[in-house]
Amino acid sequence: MFPIKSMNILDKIVEQKKREVAKLPARIIAAGDLRDALLERDEQRDFLAALRQPRHGGIALIAEVKKASPSAGVICKDFDPIRIAKEYEAAGASCLSVLTDEKFFQGSLEYLRQIRAAVKLPLLRKDFIIDERQILEAIEWGADAILLIVAILSDEQLEKFHTLAAEAGLAALVEVHDEVELQRAMKIGAKLIGVNNRNLKTFKVDLAVTERLAAKMEDGRLRMAKASTPSSILNSPSSSLLVAESGIHTRADVERLKKCGAKAILVGESLMRGGDIQSKVRELIG
Repeated sequence: MFPIKSMNILDKIVEQKKREVAKLPARIIAAGDLRDALLERDEQRDFLAALRQPRHGGIALIAEVKKASPSAGVICKDFDPIRIAKEYEAAGASCLSVLTDEKFFQGSLEYLRQIRAAVKLPLLRKDFIIDERQILEAIEWGADAILLIVAILSDEQLEKFHTLAAEAGLAALVEVHDEVELQRAMKIGAKLIGVNNRNLKTFKVDLAVTERLAAKMEDGRLRMAKASTPSSILNSPSSSLLVAESGIHTRADVERLKKCGAKAILVGESLMRGGDIQSKVRELIG
């Protein structure tokens, strides 16, 4: 008999997501469908531009509205997504990340809609995208950006979803965890690359992951600069904005990540646990 491979938490989440996606109405999604859905809004919010030009002039903060996680359990017992989003905005966050996964993170698409009505910041739908119908769903509920986790997508899916988002005018944060995934993100010309310092299989956190992958991005930029062809310049990693994710608790952590090339940070747990959200935000972004 062959040994049965045990499922890690990421596997379990993806299996649950497949069951959820199977319940969505069957349809083929084209970039035009996504673009039309975006145009139906009364305003457009540019997620990438907000990160390139932080409101306070320092490192950009994507502040996360997050009630719980599989690793930490309930993070915020007194959870009021609208209040939290307003506090983030008042404190100087550049963008917001809203957890919409229900089973594992106690999130909701309804939070996305409520928060969009309450603040003016661009919003990221933080979920596990495995089907293009989820991208349309994200737009319909108020997202300006989606998360594409390289670890759970095939090369075909990654390129397809990224292209759909780009052609529609939707930002895509392409999340990587190691060198192989970084190469895959760079291959599709991702403009927004998130390095998750948390291993989604073991949940171990190490800020050195961002430092290591930031150096790889710089190496790629230098190689393309030497090539000096129009296509290499267009697709150069230098045009990619690096977002450091997970394990960020102190100003010293932020300085460390900024030093290695991170232009933005995505923070949830340390902000939610702190009690005084606005003071914690100001501490991190300086």
